[in-house]
Amino acid sequence: MFKLNRLTDYAVVVMSQMTRSPDGLCTAPSIAQETGVPLPTVAKLLNALAHADLVTSHRGAAGGYSLDRPAEAISVAEIIQALEGPIALTACVDGAVGGCEVQSFCPMRGNWDKVNKAIHGALSRVSLADMLPGPPGDFFPGARDIPDAQAKRMV
Repeated sequence: MFKLNRLTDYAVVVMSQMTRSPDGLCTAPSIAQETGVPLPTVAKLLNALAHADLVTSHRGAAGGYSLDRPAEAISVAEIIQALEGPIALTACVDGAVGGCEVQSFCPMRGNWDKVNKAIHGALSRVSLADMLPGPPGDFFPGARDIPDAQAKRMV
């Protein structure tokens, strides 16, 4: 099973909470209190997200953290990469070297790149704004343009 780790899930929760701040500035304790994510975890996430240029740290008495860009301009792929590194389904994706003993003669070599690029592309098209709670049916970008029968198969 391909599964994101819990910290990545929490990162989306933390960043979603940050979109709700009227002045755009949030503190780690306030995020922890409002989301239920433990403060040490929030602090760890904010540090990782700041290193990935997804959030900015503001020092001083009135400091805190803010999103680096609007939620519409931050992709889920960027959040995943900030916490988990490059999106790769197998060790032989994106020209990785040394991840497999049969790499030099594997018939699948290079073919996993097609799958990986498709998944990366899909995750890149979903923004943080798309992940914010909203009316049913708003989870999939463009879901209103998909006929009902097809939309039901997607869920």
